Amino acid sequence: MDLSQSNTAKNLEAAFGGESMANRKYLFFAEVTRKLGMSELSKLFKETANQETEHAFAHFRLLHPELIVDDPAKLSEEEKKAIAARCLELAIEGETYEYTTMYPGFAAEAKADKDSDAVAEFTAQTEESKEHATMFQTAAKNFGLLTHIEQHHAQQYTEALGALDGKAAFPRSASEDPAMQKWICRQCSMIYDPVEGDPDSGIAPGTPFAEIPEDWHCPICGAKKSMFVVFQEVIAA
Repeated sequence: MDLSQSNTAKNLEAAFGGESMANRKYLFFAEVTRKLGMSELSKLFKETANQETEHAFAHFRLLHPELIVDDPAKLSEEEKKAIAARCLELAIEGETYEYTTMYPGFAAEAKADKDSDAVAEFTAQTEESKEHATMFQTAAKNFGLLTHIEQHHAQQYTEALGALDGKAAFPRSASEDPAMQKWICRQCSMIYDPVEGDPDSGIAPGTPFAEIPEDWHCPICGAKKSMFVVFQEVIAA
């Protein structure tokens, strides 16, 4: 019996999402309170985040019993490979959805939202409206950047899945022209493309990475410029 579309399956998906989000949220709170010097509160948030992770894992095991590993020693190499392949398939599925559907849709909606009720907002609450517009513009920009990141992740997982079957890695290369080289953040995988630049940070389109000021930071995670390395793209067949 296929239970994939049952209400319980949908509820487990929702519960997994909720617990996962709580985990990341509490880790964020832990970082905030750590910076405020509140070590005990930070510790509490971290401990709770770990507990939420265990809750999320429990839900995910019910959703995907094929991934449960009780005794690795009893598994054949083919069985181990099948489990790893299933993990990669699910990862590819998620990343592909994010870069083909989710983030492009979010970006379009964010761009549309900045104009909603603009006249009334600017008339009654000018500063608040400006803040909203800025927030939506930033969200649209980030969603656009994340689209490329998730595509990169999907390619990595696809390559790893192929490796399980002995397939060679995709050939990659970076542009030999420094003015055209893309660079990738080692912390969040944001990809800097000199063709697009980073106008919101004052980096005009056409600016090579080497010419970016040293105090520039990753627009997604805030990492320093030194955290970027040359990005090697998959060579098209």
